[in-house]
Amino acid sequence: MTETREPAEQGRFDTRAIARGFPGTAETMLLDRYLTDAESASARVFRVYRRTPPHHHAKSDEHLFVLSGRGTFWMGDPSREEEFGPGCLLVFPRGTVHALPAILEEPLVFLAIDAPRRDPGDVIFENPAEATPQDFIRKVSGAGY
Repeated sequence: MTETREPAEQGRFDTRAIARGFPGTAETMLLDRYLTDAESASARVFRVYRRTPPHHHAKSDEHLFVLSGRGTFWMGDPSREEEFGPGCLLVFPRGTVHALPAILEEPLVFLAIDAPRRDPGDVIFENPAEATPQDFIRKVSGAGY
């Protein structure tokens, strides 16, 4: 059964089904699906389609759990770029500059917990010529829980 739902305050979510529901291509770097969207914290599943240039979020801490795919990621210092894959957890506080320079295996899908909730427009690129919040992410809705 396929249903479209708005973010909930509580619930049971099939992250694998949600991940399978993302399209193969996107115009933005990421597509995301909010599962919960309370002021204190939000939970999302998102797919990355292209490398993400250095950026930070001013208003929320991020906790990213890799559901599928592989890539490289750095936080704070580009010289600390490392590979990640399924089962890895990436945690960093608001204000931490981070980037995803390479996608090594697709689909690249994360479960994100943001506290407090992350507004989709809360993305500040270190070099504004590289991207805008509109280039970065688009919310989608769909089935999966």
